[in-house]
Amino acid sequence: MADTIQNNEIPVFLINGFLEAGKTSFIAYTLGEEYFHIDGNTLLIVGEEGETEYDPKLLKREKTHLVIVDDREQLTKEYLARLGAMTRAERVLIEYNGMWSDPGLLDLPDSWVLYQQITVMDGSTLGTYLTNMRSLMGPLLRNSELCIVNRCDGKTTDELQEYKKQLRPMLLKGSMIVMENKYGEVQLDTLPEDLPYDVSGDTVVLQPEDYGTWFFDAKDYPDRYIGKTIEFTARIMKSKRLEKGVFVPGRMSMTCCEADMTFLGYLSYYRELDAYSDGAWVHLKAKFELRNRKEYEGEGPFLMVQSMSLTGPITEPAGF
Repeated sequence: MADTIQNNEIPVFLINGFLEAGKTSFIAYTLGEEYFHIDGNTLLIVGEEGETEYDPKLLKREKTHLVIVDDREQLTKEYLARLGAMTRAERVLIEYNGMWSDPGLLDLPDSWVLYQQITVMDGSTLGTYLTNMRSLMGPLLRNSELCIVNRCDGKTTDELQEYKKQLRPMLLKGSMIVMENKYGEVQLDTLPEDLPYDVSGDTVVLQPEDYGTWFFDAKDYPDRYIGKTIEFTARIMKSKRLEKGVFVPGRMSMTCCEADMTFLGYLSYYRELDAYSDGAWVHLKAKFELRNRKEYEGEGPFLMVQSMSLTGPITEPAGF
C-alpha cells in the first residue's frame, strides 16, 4: 500500500468481497461523504451486479464514471489504462468480485497506485464461509488494511470475537477489523492478536507508528502489560510540579483532527533524569506497573525506566 500519493499518480481503492456482501452500499456511502469528495473525475469499475445499484444522481454529482466488467480477464493493464484515459480519472475505485482470482495479482497501469484495499464481509453468512470457503477468503484478505463485517445483528459477543480470531491471521499485521450491525459499529474488547506488536513475551517493543495504539490499550487493558518491559522512542516532558526523577515520556497525537493535537504519555521515573533536557528525544526501556497518583485521581500506568539514551526526533504525530 502507498503511504502518500505523488502529483502524477492516480490512487486506487480496491474493495472486495463475495456477492451481496455489501460492497456497493459501502462504496456508495463513501462516495457521498464530504471527506471523500474530489473536484476531479472518479472511475468506478464494478466486477459484478448485485441487487443494490448505484444512484445515477450520486454518480453525476461526484463526477463518477461507472464501468461494469463481466470477466476478470478484461482487467488487463492496457484496458485499465484506456479506461483511465477516456474518463480522465484522477481516482479509481474497483468493486472487485470475490470469486475472481487473487486481487493482489491485478496488473495496474504504471501511474496507478494501490492506496487502500478493503474487504467487506456479510456477518450473517461469515460463519459458513469460514467453515467451508476459507481458501477463497485468504486471497481477499491478505493485503487488506480494513475488513468490515456488516449485518452482525443477532450475533453474540462470543461469536463476533471468534470471527475476529479467525480473520486476524489472514490479514495484514496491524490491519483493522470492524463489526457492524444496523445501529453502527459493535464495540468489542481488543484482543492481543488485534495489536500491531507482540505482547506474549516479557518485553514489548513498540515501533514509532505503534505508540498511539499502545497508549490507549495500556489505559484500557493495563493488566496486559504489568511486569513487562516496554521499549519505545519518545520525547521527554518535565514539570516542576513533579518530584525529582519523575517525568512524562510521550508523543504528540492527533486525537480527532489536525487542529486537535495532544501529548500522550504516562508518568515515569528515572534516577538519571537530570542528565536529560526537557524536550529531548530518547529511546527507553521501562517496567510497566500501576500506581495511585493524584495526577490520575486514582490508579494508573507508571513506568520505572531501566535505561534511556538520546536519539533523534521521529515523525509526529503518533500512529494508531
